[in-house]
Amino acid sequence: MGISRPCFHIDGQTEYLRFQGHAQNLVGPARRRILDVSNQEIESVELEDGTPLKYEVSDPVPNFGSKLTVKLPYMSAPGNLLKIKVKYSTDPSASALQWLDPNQTSGKGHPYLFSQCQPIHARSILPCQDTPAVKFTYDAQIKAPEEFTVLMSAIRDDNCTLSSESKKTYFNQPVPIPSYLVALAVGVLEYRTLGPRTKVWSEKEEIEQSAWEFAETENYLQAAERLCGPYEWRQYDLLVLPPSFPYGGMENPCLTFVTPTLLAGDRSQADVIVHEIMHSWTGNLITNRNFEHFWLNEGFTVFLERKVAASLIKDQQEAKKSRDFHSLLGLQELSETALAMSVTADGASRKFYELTLVSNSAHLNKPILSGWETNEASQSQRRRRSSLVNHLGPTNPLTQLVLDLQGVHPDDSFSRVPYEKGSLFLRYIEDLVGGPGVHPDDAFSSVPYEKGSLFLRYLEDLVGGPVEFDEFLRSYLHHFKMQSIDTDQFKNYFLDYFGNNSSIEQIDWQSWLYTAGMPPIIPNYDTSMTSACTSLVNHVLTEEQTRFVYTDVSDFMPHQIINFLQQLLERDPLPLGKLRAVGDVYKLKNHKNTEILYRWLRLCARSKDESALRDILSFVNRQGRMKYVRPIYRDLYAWEEVREQAIQNFKDNEQYMMHVTVYTLKKDLHLD
Repeated sequence: MGISRPCFHIDGQTEYLRFQGHAQNLVGPARRRILDVSNQEIESVELEDGTPLKYEVSDPVPNFGSKLTVKLPYMSAPGNLLKIKVKYSTDPSASALQWLDPNQTSGKGHPYLFSQCQPIHARSILPCQDTPAVKFTYDAQIKAPEEFTVLMSAIRDDNCTLSSESKKTYFNQPVPIPSYLVALAVGVLEYRTLGPRTKVWSEKEEIEQSAWEFAETENYLQAAERLCGPYEWRQYDLLVLPPSFPYGGMENPCLTFVTPTLLAGDRSQADVIVHEIMHSWTGNLITNRNFEHFWLNEGFTVFLERKVAASLIKDQQEAKKSRDFHSLLGLQELSETALAMSVTADGASRKFYELTLVSNSAHLNKPILSGWETNEASQSQRRRRSSLVNHLGPTNPLTQLVLDLQGVHPDDSFSRVPYEKGSLFLRYIEDLVGGPGVHPDDAFSSVPYEKGSLFLRYLEDLVGGPVEFDEFLRSYLHHFKMQSIDTDQFKNYFLDYFGNNSSIEQIDWQSWLYTAGMPPIIPNYDTSMTSACTSLVNHVLTEEQTRFVYTDVSDFMPHQIINFLQQLLERDPLPLGKLRAVGDVYKLKNHKNTEILYRWLRLCARSKDESALRDILSFVNRQGRMKYVRPIYRDLYAWEEVREQAIQNFKDNEQYMMHVTVYTLKKDLHLD
């Protein structure tokens, strides 16, 4: 039996960058209990009545920490639980915590603290069973200076206990969660109410902009409930964190963490909020048993995100076009992540496969871009593609949906493959068993997200479309609610549910789940929204720059501009004159939409525009979202003339980054 209902009592000491406190855990019949710890100083372990218990902390294993083995005095009777209390303090280098100096915040007046426990960093702040296979409810009491607001991934009691210049805040999480969803933030914060169960929190400097940007959150939540059933977590709040937060969002129950890079001023990044809302069902209520099955979290969530976002569009044809457009963007990102070619010692390149669009259908059907053969490829193409994804390739096992993580650090397992490949698989099955429905829907990269989403989209198409598949989804969500599961459980439930549908006999489970590289089948996507982007790309590549006019992009949605820039990134670098004309005429420089600015700066790096280097370095220094900083640092590393400057810039700023960002960037810059 695992840990049940821990209770955390934490005194946050900002001047010492550490926590002091104790964790109370209820344990079942056993003669010993093993907990995960990392860089914690264990002061004592005792029973509820104060009886001291013998314990032992093993030698640390690099990246994974130590075992805290507690010897129990007797075995309790079945059904009875012992309460043990571990008194401890954290180390200032705890990998789950980001301590920010006042000058790293917007207000510049107070320090700030936030946590990021996924995948295995909860052990650095709490003695716990740090695995998604174990779920627990929890209570917490957090003591902090009076001027600070404390938030957690739980229901917050507004009645705080005040004492001399400090206050104690109480929290309760009644729904079982895995350890990686324990989250904490402490700062001088304000909030605005968005709806009857939704708030947004941030420093006061961003609060009004945040409230406007995320004003539709309650509508997104209601749309999610129409597809997935009742929201189980009572409160859905957003916390806009300082820029060093390494992700777009983190689905902490009751309190989603989001990056300030979403504050685009046009609500165009709302899909990130929909994504995190969908985690309230897939990932939080139903959780991968371990991170070898991470696609069950992220592939499902991307798949549901796109269905829900499309459901908000009244015109069904436009809804399908939008869903397919965003799926194609994800497929494009997956292709960049999962596909890489190798350059041999003699400079020859190996073939790999690309996505090609044929008659409104997407297929994996031939070697890379025209001219991309060993004898025809330019040196610049070889350099670009070989540096595109420096550690993943078509045979890399980390591009499988179901991973083998023996000997692999969990931080290295996250990518976009489970997200998109899994989502695509579900779409395929939806179509297969009934045709179109009448309703719409080595490190962190696109692999778990996009490959997982593609898998699910494939399944959706396979079984008959959204109508049939939505019924299955609701059944699946109800059946496995509050459990941690693996891929075999999903597969068996799917096969049992659709047992009378002969179409499922077509599914090549081995290729989808256990084969590296791109998915074996791509759904029949509507490409009309991407066609306009492709036409503009061809215009830029073939016409003189004097023929560029702003009306080329004036009718584009933000995501179409993103797609236009992404397609340019997949071509040879632009000549400097043409690059600068694109930036000037299409008003890309200093764009407020971070997704657009990020791709523009990558184009500048690819073209080796030294005049843009200051802007590029400023961009990676002022925010720590790994989706942005990792590709840009890889581009800078490939730019030999500025490589050392990029490495020094990283070293100068790594103190301001979270552990996972530093860990992965060191790999990208070959510093590990």
